Amino acid sequence: MSLLCAMCVLAGIAADLFIVWQAAQARERLHIGTTPATLRRAMHTIGVIIVSFNTHALLRACLESLQTCTLQLRIVVVDNASQDGSATLVREAFPAVDLIALRENIGFAAGTNVGIRHLGVGTTPGALATLQPLPGVPASPPEYVLLLNPDTVVQPGAIEVLVAFLEQHPRVGAVGPRLLNPNGSVQAAAFRFPTLAMTALDLFPPGEVLPGRLYNSWWHGRYPHESAAHASFPIDHPLGACILTRRAVLEQVGLLDEQFFMYAEEVDWCYRVRAAGWAIWQEPCAQVTHVGGASTRQFRGAMQIALYRSRLRFFQKHYSRAFIRANSWIVRMGMLRVVLRDLRAYMRGQLNSDELRTRLWTYGTIARL
Repeated sequence: MSLLCAMCVLAGIAADLFIVWQAAQARERLHIGTTPATLRRAMHTIGVIIVSFNTHALLRACLESLQTCTLQLRIVVVDNASQDGSATLVREAFPAVDLIALRENIGFAAGTNVGIRHLGVGTTPGALATLQPLPGVPASPPEYVLLLNPDTVVQPGAIEVLVAFLEQHPRVGAVGPRLLNPNGSVQAAAFRFPTLAMTALDLFPPGEVLPGRLYNSWWHGRYPHESAAHASFPIDHPLGACILTRRAVLEQVGLLDEQFFMYAEEVDWCYRVRAAGWAIWQEPCAQVTHVGGASTRQFRGAMQIALYRSRLRFFQKHYSRAFIRANSWIVRMGMLRVVLRDLRAYMRGQLNSDELRTRLWTYGTIARL
């Protein structure tokens, strides 16, 4: 076992070095500037889409942070039937923001599409429903669209840096910023597309079941150099909290797949962007603070089921049947592990019967997907 762990560590080190080399080669091909002095202001209007659900205080902070941007923004807030006064907040405190208050929670992907359609951007080439323009659509749709979570605070200059990056690199279809935790530490925001190893590491966590170093390794879908990176680098997909893309990309690959109610919608969209020949990068010179999970933590068990249901849909769309079967087996073994763990916690008095019942129902539902 110790030999196996040593081999994993050596493989991880080699992978890290290879990733750094890849990024350097890609930067050289794209002729990327490395200093803020190379960035310039774009003269375009930037569309900003924010989908909110019961995030009143966080939404206020997010909208206030956008006021520091020196570019012309057209901000659209799509409120998914919040019950905390979020729509009233936007209507009264931010009258320049376009508010679309929905009567029901239609999910993040569908809500985002409502906002994009409102800007008059993009139609899907047959994959999704035919899009109809909404009243109030601007005469000239924005060249760039920023997909932004309400639990974010955009640091001064971040949007300008992201726009300048796309202006300078026409082959890049989407770019994400460096995400920061509220305490200022770097939050993982650059990921690889899902693999069986990533499923296994999610369910048998590094440091708990497997060697801890694997947590931040490429085996776990991470870019190990991300936290220390000072220069932009290519990625498979960013975290969906903040993504800047082009109108041309949305018109080519389509909008978000509305069958993803929550989770994996940005992974699916980025997969289609990459398949269409566009590159996706992270620009760490642009920084955005992200609280994380502000909407989803409101329904913990339901959101955990939604996560695995969305992952399964992604696999069914893009991966082989053999992969899906192997992934399902790993998920079932993982659910068995947490069932046994929680039963032990219940026997020790660390869980009450109601919590145990809820967890077992959640695990069983996931295992049967």
